[in-house]
Amino acid sequence: MKYEPLTFDIPDLEGISADTIENHLALYQGYVKHVNLIRDKIAAYSNDPDNNAFAISEMQRRLGFEFGGMRNHEYYFAQFEGGAKELPDDSLKRKLEEQWGSVENWLTRFKEVAKTRGVGWAMLYHDPHTDQLVQTWVDEQHMGQLADLDIVLALDMWEHSYMRDYVSADKGKYVEAFFKNLNWEVVSGRLV
Repeated sequence: MKYEPLTFDIPDLEGISADTIENHLALYQGYVKHVNLIRDKIAAYSNDPDNNAFAISEMQRRLGFEFGGMRNHEYYFAQFEGGAKELPDDSLKRKLEEQWGSVENWLTRFKEVAKTRGVGWAMLYHDPHTDQLVQTWVDEQHMGQLADLDIVLALDMWEHSYMRDYVSADKGKYVEAFFKNLNWEVVSGRLV
């Protein structure tokens, strides 16, 4: 089975240009293409595993990066569909308040996670085993993803997400723009 790129109905965003979104979507489509390509190559090289062991191993390692890029971006772009909407008064809001004292306290801390030096993602997860929210930094697309937790919020902090609109020193402005445009109903709906 081949993966197909998803389409997203993203309105004009405040502080994130249409040019940035268009180029970012093209990058996402590249991740989907490469996931399929790597899977095909692994299957083909597996016909002669003794002679292709190194190539298979390296492609398998690369698959994690490409697949993470594909899936993380699907979470990211879906959060803009339907335009900006406020955080509903529901279980996500209650959990944020219970764990961090207020939504504002959580948001302040999450924005600091997002400003981590380097390329990667600021993620908010739900741990179904403890019914807790967990936030962390994920290096690149895949290193640091927390096992068996569900992504609730995904904030792409690679330069391609903001460099057409902001210089590196101003990436905090991109983070602010991200939250201005966030459809919290989509995000909150991920908490099952």
